[in-house]
Amino acid sequence: EVQLAESGGGLVQAGGSLRLSCKASGFTFDDYAIGWFRQAPGKEREGVSFISSTDSSTYYADSVKGRFTISSDNAKKTVYLQMNSLKPEDTAVYYCAVTRELHINVVVTTSTYDYRGQGTQVTVSS
Repeated sequence: EVQLAESGGGLVQAGGSLRLSCKASGFTFDDYAIGWFRQAPGKEREGVSFISSTDSSTYYADSVKGRFTISSDNAKKTVYLQMNSLKPEDTAVYYCAVTRELHINVVVTTSTYDYRGQGTQVTVSS
């Protein structure tokens, strides 16, 4: 059974930082993309950032580019999202997800995935 366990969400003031972590387990495919999407109340799911296990290439949504950084430890099957210069519009539930689709630009722009975690709330106050 695939499991994705997120941690690191919370409440922060605008301009602040948070670091999300996600530990993945239970999947056997060697090549995958892992990362994050988010969903705010009343809004559609939005791809945030993904990283490829094959070459560590990354892709970011325009809305977070320059502020968020994704990284991973393949041996630990763990992915991180460092979020700096947070804005109130970043408020959402952030979900960790994994997919066998390796075109990560497609993954982010279409917000598709094979498995996802339960999510962690990020709230940015103004």
